[in-house]
Amino acid sequence: MSVPRSVAVHRQAVVELLTDVSAGKGNITLPLLEALGKALAVDVYAPLSLPPFANSQMDGFAVRSADIPDGGAELKVAEPVPAGAAPEALKPGFAAPIMTGAMIPDGADAVVPIEKARPNFFPDPAAVEAVVELPPVAPGTYVRDSGSDIRKGTLALPAGTRMGPAQLGLLAALGLTTVEVREPWCVLLVTTGDEVVEPGEELTTGKIFDSNGTLLEASMRQAGLDVVRTGISDDDPSRLLAVLRRHTAQADSRVDVIVTTGGVSKGAYEVVRQAMANQPVDFLPVAMQPGGPQGLGTFDGVPFLGFPGNPVSCLVSFEMFLRPALSQVLGTPAPRPVLKARLAESLASPEGKHQVRRGTVDADGTVRMEGGAGSHLVHALARANALVQIPGDVTELTDGDEVEVWML
Repeated sequence: MSVPRSVAVHRQAVVELLTDVSAGKGNITLPLLEALGKALAVDVYAPLSLPPFANSQMDGFAVRSADIPDGGAELKVAEPVPAGAAPEALKPGFAAPIMTGAMIPDGADAVVPIEKARPNFFPDPAAVEAVVELPPVAPGTYVRDSGSDIRKGTLALPAGTRMGPAQLGLLAALGLTTVEVREPWCVLLVTTGDEVVEPGEELTTGKIFDSNGTLLEASMRQAGLDVVRTGISDDDPSRLLAVLRRHTAQADSRVDVIVTTGGVSKGAYEVVRQAMANQPVDFLPVAMQPGGPQGLGTFDGVPFLGFPGNPVSCLVSFEMFLRPALSQVLGTPAPRPVLKARLAESLASPEGKHQVRRGTVDADGTVRMEGGAGSHLVHALARANALVQIPGDVTELTDGDEVEVWML
């Protein structure tokens, strides 16, 4: 009987299995919004400075600071400077009403906020020879210098950066409309089992609806993967092999990774184990609950992962092994946020197994368990917002004890 491997060892094995996949993938250019969540393929350098010109940080008066002595000064009011305009140079002895974001006129080197002016409002543009009394101001006050955010030609984003809203916003600010990202991987997802039928079909005696396909496809797409679903394969190994080869044998196959659910344990009708009998695939126990039985190897040269068939087991397998491996190999998706939370209740965990429980982290920093440890509790999974990590050397925890949680 094989000794169960640790979660960390199995995760590293998945990383090593997937590392070679990247070598065969290229880059694609996408419109900015389509690149959300994907990894930048190349370094991006700023084609212009941000801001591209010196501009006002406040609504106020653009001035020459040297025109205002320590006791303040009364200055003539120049033509106003709205945002988006190219203003005339500021003459000595004048103050120009200026809006937030508007270009600083040549000659001006500071802005006095409108609330510090007397009167503290902009004069009527039609007023003749309006004046304003202003306090002294240091050069550079409330002025955003050109390039103060980023200078033209400097590195804006390095290759490998995950493209979130802030990163896409930066590229838009730089005037870019497309971005080069790493080509997304394509996963072939196969649900197995004679007892499983597609949602919407007739549910006869002894049958259950397939939740694994939807659960995993949604998780994979959220992680930035393309997914090909084959439908449900029954417990005939020859038919499962035919399904797999129908999607992987063509010269133009896009499949980079195969993931199956079910058929990896030691029972009499484990279709995935039987189908992989002549393939370099190991079926081995991992010291984890749920999700202990795992398959790992290659099928006709394509990386293969075999997850257990119970819904919670296959989701936990994805979150503990495939998703972190993708983050490490590809740089995307972002790792799950890891927090510390206090247990709202006591619980027990089997010795020698890393237990992954479903829980809800509340605003006060406590975490409540959702359902028990069973791998079939889909309703409890749907209520949870976190995976509670209980190491294999911990068997008893009491309420108030601190645990690590991965936020979903």
